[in-house]
Amino acid sequence: MPYLVAYCGPAALPADLWLRWNTDPLLLAALAVFAYLVASGRSADARAGWAALVLMAVVFVSPLCALSSALFSARVTHHIILIAAVAPLLARAFALPRLGYPPLVPVVAAHAVIVWLWHAPGPYTWGLATVPAYWLMQTTLLGSAWLMWRSVLAPTLQTGAALMALVATIGQMGLLGALIVFAPAPLYVVHFASTAAWGLTPLADQQLAGLLMWVLAMIPYLAAGLWLAWSSLRVREPAL
Repeated sequence: MPYLVAYCGPAALPADLWLRWNTDPLLLAALAVFAYLVASGRSADARAGWAALVLMAVVFVSPLCALSSALFSARVTHHIILIAAVAPLLARAFALPRLGYPPLVPVVAAHAVIVWLWHAPGPYTWGLATVPAYWLMQTTLLGSAWLMWRSVLAPTLQTGAALMALVATIGQMGLLGALIVFAPAPLYVVHFASTAAWGLTPLADQQLAGLLMWVLAMIPYLAAGLWLAWSSLRVREPAL
């Protein structure tokens, strides 16, 4: 019997995947409040706010939620979207500069610790075992990523420091992904009974997840780094 993930429910099967939408009323209410904040002009960047809302719906409402109960690779995709796409969009839409910006190094380090913690087999399994644990996993991943991204994108931060923070994040996620890829045995017992329905062994699913974290996850950080470097060069260009 497949392990039951407390929030997203039983593992999705290929035959029922597109029927497995999450209609949790509390979640939908929270997303509606977020939409109201963006629509009412409370967001500093409305386009970023709407994009974040769409991606949160993909992560938490779409069948990806149920698929992530079945496959570790789907769960890693969920986490990548959350910390590498939703978080920077939220940092653009709701930077909250009045809160101030904490020192960059502790913020980057804390985010790395949280990412590694929730992808260790024991905490990962516990994080899916109950609804409170599930949301603790989601909020700490997203919250630490938001803090990191708002510091990286802060207008007062020097470009060099921001680029170093992005490189450090790419490095630690790449190392974590490599360790997952080259682990000699499957580690994530939550998904042992459900991968076969998707034509994967637990080890192949784990290796795919590691590759996604190693390769796919770096793309948003590289894109942000290129954008910051290009913006810095444009500012330095002398006026004609």
